[in-house]
Amino acid sequence: MTNPSIHFDLLIRGGTVIDGTKAPRFVADIGVTDGHIVRIGDLSSATAEQVLDASGFIVCPGFIDSHTHDDQAVLSHGSMPYKVSQGVTTVVAGNCGISAAPLRAGMDLPMPLSLLDSPAEGRFTTFAAYLDALRATPSSVNVAAMVGHSTLRALTMSDMDRPASETEIVAMRDHVEEAMQAGAIGLSTGTFYAPAMKATTREIIEVGRPLTSHKALYVAHMRDESDRVMEALEETFEIGRALEVPVVVSHHKVMHKGNFGRTQLTLPFIREAMKHQCVSLDCYPYTAGSTMIRTDRGMLDGRVLIASSEPHPECAGRDLADIAAEWGVPREEAARRMQPGSAIYFIMDEDDVQRVLAFDETMIGSDGIPLGEKPHPRLWGTFPRILGHYSRDIGLFPLETAVWKMTGLTARNFGLHGRGTLKPGQHADLVIFDAINVRDAASYESPDKPAEGIATVIVNGAITWQRGAHTGARNGQVITRQERAKT
Repeated sequence: MTNPSIHFDLLIRGGTVIDGTKAPRFVADIGVTDGHIVRIGDLSSATAEQVLDASGFIVCPGFIDSHTHDDQAVLSHGSMPYKVSQGVTTVVAGNCGISAAPLRAGMDLPMPLSLLDSPAEGRFTTFAAYLDALRATPSSVNVAAMVGHSTLRALTMSDMDRPASETEIVAMRDHVEEAMQAGAIGLSTGTFYAPAMKATTREIIEVGRPLTSHKALYVAHMRDESDRVMEALEETFEIGRALEVPVVVSHHKVMHKGNFGRTQLTLPFIREAMKHQCVSLDCYPYTAGSTMIRTDRGMLDGRVLIASSEPHPECAGRDLADIAAEWGVPREEAARRMQPGSAIYFIMDEDDVQRVLAFDETMIGSDGIPLGEKPHPRLWGTFPRILGHYSRDIGLFPLETAVWKMTGLTARNFGLHGRGTLKPGQHADLVIFDAINVRDAASYESPDKPAEGIATVIVNGAITWQRGAHTGARNGQVITRQERAKT
């Protein structure tokens, strides 16, 4: 029964709703007021300040990027076009042990910490100061942020090429407590990288003790995603058990040709762990990863594409092999000369990528690095690639499942209260897209092309992307651990 007296700020009419729960799609109108969904159903007699005709389009929750390095970008490039253009309305920042806070002014940051955008107005000495800055200058997306273990090591240790001392562990633990009280949703580690490589399992557990009482997350870029991936998984699960907190395995993969196919071992192992503790995982839909320019042979065995280089910016977008040949030096020497910078590494097998994507509990994260003129195309293309290539074209999973992996599942695992599904009372983060034509346009050659088929993106009730252009809206909110505790 309709009610002609109902009036909304925004009314989306006639769309096919996929609500983020994996439930079958249905046709309905959606009424939005004060940044929240008020009604879903037949609202044909309702009125609104603004009406969108979504007939023939899918309407779903805004996508949640479970793994980003947008920590500084949300402040220095707050319009976030590479995220909203593909339907992302919320980013989870502070991954891989790297966070924008806490840091001291004048600190020299080692790679990969320096991959984050440089702050426009100094560094944040506390996590609270970082979140306050986000609130004072909102971006176009919501931000849920973690504190990074490698950042804490850089802050408290003069020499990171060793385990932390008891005094240093206590200092890092105090910073974790401050971050938790400020609203950080968890602690991330990146023991794959030099700044944290020498950290022991015990160090991570002791630094992470505040997570237990705050019911926060432990999120791991594991120590090894190659030959010793099974040991690395066990260490990750051990840390979660010791702290009695949920664990997220970041960008799950197996690297290098000798390990291709090992997801047939890792995924059953992860599934078994899920029976005994709270474990989740994410991945990105590409066979190439991206990180700092490295010189270790394992990372240079396959194709390497330079994304950015401070001493040689002219090399962005070129293959390392071609650069090395031109310079007449080995690949390792060419890579060393281009440091610091970032690169794209073709190190995975498509069968493994599809196996991880199809795993029931896998969330989607871009792991994009907003740096340089030739970034990995995942920065612009991750979410439409799931919708178009993997769901529609390959048929890896139904569209309802694809949406769930990018919305409801992620909101549940990260405790993002009031987001990720479409129902009355939820924040009005929505995406309207053309299921027939949606696709990623970004490529390794042209990585900054916006997706096709994303019609409208709404963040907390504000239309932020429409008809291929940013509206200028910056209506993102800070999502804190305190909000997570309400779920």
